[in-house]
Amino acid sequence: MKKIILFSFTLIVLNALIGNAQAVKKETKGGATAKVEAYYFHLTSRCVTCKAVEAEAKKNLESLYGENVTFQSINLEDNTNKLITDKLQISGQTLLIVKGDHQINLTNEGFMYARNNPEKFKSIIKEKVDGLFKL
Repeated sequence: MKKIILFSFTLIVLNALIGNAQAVKKETKGGATAKVEAYYFHLTSRCVTCKAVEAEAKKNLESLYGENVTFQSINLEDNTNKLITDKLQISGQTLLIVKGDHQINLTNEGFMYARNNPEKFKSIIKEKVDGLFKL
């Protein structure tokens, strides 16, 4: 009887360990646990539209996703930001959404719609970011 109980307990423990290992492997494979990050790269001197792109993107991401998407505004002319600009291969003003190896550049959409049609800009952000969450 003790052997049966010990054998059953061993099977339960092994099953739990194997299941946990498979879950960890599944989460890390393909960037499933990679978080979605938004970056707005800008110059020191900024126009009204540039400021609107940043403000609308940040507001929309916060209202749509809360803490599930981070947002950073990064000055391209600040040398302390060179590491991230090199990593993401940024050379000019850019609104970039990143999840793992996947990048979506929303710069053109931002400059077209942030000031004149913010609702359309918000819907574009939602469509693109929702797509990243499905990856």
